[in-house]
Amino acid sequence: MAQDNPPKNDLARVHIWVQGRVQGVGFRAHVAYSAQRLGVRGWVRNVGYDTVEAVAEGSSTQIEQFVQVVKTGPRGSHIDASRQETETHAGEFRDFEIRASR
Repeated sequence: MAQDNPPKNDLARVHIWVQGRVQGVGFRAHVAYSAQRLGVRGWVRNVGYDTVEAVAEGSSTQIEQFVQVVKTGPRGSHIDASRQETETHAGEFRDFEIRASR
């Protein structure tokens, strides 16, 4: 369930990359839909042929759930490796979007 306004001390931000079979399986759409359902704000995009990158902000609980969604992926995907970095919450996003590939 989405939280609209988590307390400031509970705000979190994650930058995550996953590598594997992530092209042609609806990976970015799955991540964006899940982020919107969770109430997370940020973005997702393809990086090269086998990597997806995402940045997300929300409550600590929302971000934990988001990370699990990204690391699991949709049916048909397969994650070989993942890396994530905790960053300082900046409050720069109004919603969650799919960005152009890099």
